[in-house]
Amino acid sequence: MDKGKGIVFLVGAGPGDIGLLTVKGLRCLQRAEVVIYDYHLNAQILNYISHDAEFIYAGKRGGHHTMTQDEINAAIVEKAKEGKIVCRLKGGDPFVFGRGGEEAQILAHEGIRFEVVPGVSSSIAAPAYAGIPLTHRLYSSSFAVIPGYEDTTKEESSIDWAKLATGVGTLVFLMAVKNIDHLTERLIRHGRRPDTPVAVVRWGTRADQKTLVSTLKDIASLVREKDIQPPAVMVVGDVVNLRGELQWYENKPLFGQRIIVTREHTGGFEPLEELGAEVIQFTTVEIVPPESWAGLDAAIDAIGSYQWIIFTSANGVRYFFSRLRDRGVDIRELRGIRLCAIGTKTGAELSGLGLHVDLIPAEFNAEGLIETFLKEYGLSMSSPSTPGKGSGKGPLAGVRFLLPRAEKAREIFPEEVRRLGGRIDLPVTYRAVKPEHHGKRLRRFFREGKVTVVTFTSAATFNNFRDIMGEDADGLLNRAAIAVIGPVTARAVEKAGLKVDIMPEEATVEAMVEAIRQWALR
Repeated sequence: MDKGKGIVFLVGAGPGDIGLLTVKGLRCLQRAEVVIYDYHLNAQILNYISHDAEFIYAGKRGGHHTMTQDEINAAIVEKAKEGKIVCRLKGGDPFVFGRGGEEAQILAHEGIRFEVVPGVSSSIAAPAYAGIPLTHRLYSSSFAVIPGYEDTTKEESSIDWAKLATGVGTLVFLMAVKNIDHLTERLIRHGRRPDTPVAVVRWGTRADQKTLVSTLKDIASLVREKDIQPPAVMVVGDVVNLRGELQWYENKPLFGQRIIVTREHTGGFEPLEELGAEVIQFTTVEIVPPESWAGLDAAIDAIGSYQWIIFTSANGVRYFFSRLRDRGVDIRELRGIRLCAIGTKTGAELSGLGLHVDLIPAEFNAEGLIETFLKEYGLSMSSPSTPGKGSGKGPLAGVRFLLPRAEKAREIFPEEVRRLGGRIDLPVTYRAVKPEHHGKRLRRFFREGKVTVVTFTSAATFNNFRDIMGEDADGLLNRAAIAVIGPVTARAVEKAGLKVDIMPEEATVEAMVEAIRQWALR
């Protein structure tokens, strides 16, 4: 990209609930080559970036700025002048007390193209998630949004308190906790009724949202009593009385549950979010191509020699057929080859390609696969040992299997095929590697008691989690329930001296989600 061709998107990320990020904001984020982001946003948003963007953490946490505003401005300008697509990702809305206007002015002055993507402001979202409409025909026809952090030592205020106190139906104060005594005193002194209903909403739209309701004269003491800390929004007005009737978010059955997903994609966990849980993706396994395609290429070159192709995961399906296309092999070359899939999701991946799945084991593991093939060839688990292995004899003599699989996989099924006289090729089709991240934020969640359930879908996700977390891992896991898929993962957990709390009978994400739901509602 040529110099001077850069562009900056000033994107509002919303107040916390990841679902409140706009579609346009997400598209800008996915295009970005540089992302400069703040503290007060849901870091899970960054997981939606599917490429290697440069991340710059700006901080902007109350009283603890990693970068000054001048440094942030300089970074935005520098990256844009390098010809980069820059996403300046800000909590809430960039033009509502977010200094987005100042950043836009700098860009305009420098002649840098920019666009503003509005976000859902906490001034609107936090009251809504607390069941408080800012306007209502019977209670209030106007509202104002006011910064709550004005310096109380100033002799003259930039706020016209006399007009504000009595001239606006609903008042919303952002970042109000530290100055709450000053704010309530000013309102009462300038004519607002002391018994006016007031709500303070901390971490609005998030799993740890907390709402206090009182009156203008008593809310400050209640905030201190309950030790409410920033960030919080204060709502003043008769609309607060509607909360008892309209609160919905905090009434969800899984409200307050925070569930950690350690696999690469969080698909399938949506039912938990719909019930009010917050699902946090903390990937401990990333799926990448093999270091060499030689083994799989050799199998593809001999594809017509196989009677069966066995897929043990959706990843295996995707990487196998991607390589098939890269090699220019017509999918019709698979005619006559029977397909086996371990698990309904793997089967669905094949069906999505227009392929018929001939066999799905009742149990989604190596043992279930062995039993299924024994039945397919008229054998049983109690069949006596045969002189098959390497001899070309046995009940599976002449049957050739292809099992495109991960770099590290169990040998139970291949060994059984060979014992029964069959031949099986096991080309490495993809690798599961440990991502490079430190887990600092997640450690804080654990220590603050904000993690309810940690899910592991394989032994690798568990072992890598322990490696990433280091010596703290087991102590942190003891603070939450552990949910696993399948006995192999359960054994890995138990071998580490930890307890499995949730394990569904069927080894699928859907079954795990249902088991977590039942556990949480017990």
